[in-house]
Amino acid sequence: MNVQTKNFLIPGPVGQLQCAVNSPDAELFPQARGLALVAHPHPLFGGTMDNKVAQTLARTFVSLGYVTVRMNFRGVGQSEGVHDAGIGETDDMEVLLKHMRQEYPNLPLVLSGFSFGTYVQSRLNQRLSAAGIAVERLVLVGAAAGKWPMPDIPADTILIHGELDDTIPLQAVFEWLRPQDIPVVVIPGADHFFHKRLPHIKKIISDLWN
Repeated sequence: MNVQTKNFLIPGPVGQLQCAVNSPDAELFPQARGLALVAHPHPLFGGTMDNKVAQTLARTFVSLGYVTVRMNFRGVGQSEGVHDAGIGETDDMEVLLKHMRQEYPNLPLVLSGFSFGTYVQSRLNQRLSAAGIAVERLVLVGAAAGKWPMPDIPADTILIHGELDDTIPLQAVFEWLRPQDIPVVVIPGADHFFHKRLPHIKKIISDLWN
């Protein structure tokens, strides 16, 4: 993402996992505000932790004062193993969280993802909630409604979707959210990858955060 990105490997359930962490400016944030985990889009369709939307999410949380970490899902980049339809990927993301908690045990936790990554983070949020582990907030961009069995999410979740998303139609997101009575921020004219509209993602999240 930038020269301050620190790349590292951690042992996962099926092999090494490639990760990258960015920390906020120490002058602006002498103490980090929290810990943010960002999940990337579908590995079988070119998704990696360097995806532009995933990087936009990472930059956003760093600018808000969060230590922000991304991970290549199993089978991507230097991460070992093979794609596991979100099941093993949720396990991997939990392993990453436990690794980061060794250094940052008490920071508030944010889970964020794009597309397939929203499914993984929603499942992890559900798992942590069942274990009584607090999540400060869930942030989902291009939520994978209709593609995967998305669980229910907290009422304060930030959801951002493109009006013209033809990968995950907006109507599918409405149908998922309607029973939960949760709003979604729609970016007019945006496609699934938010081409030429990435700055909107950062502004929406920052405005809602502050």
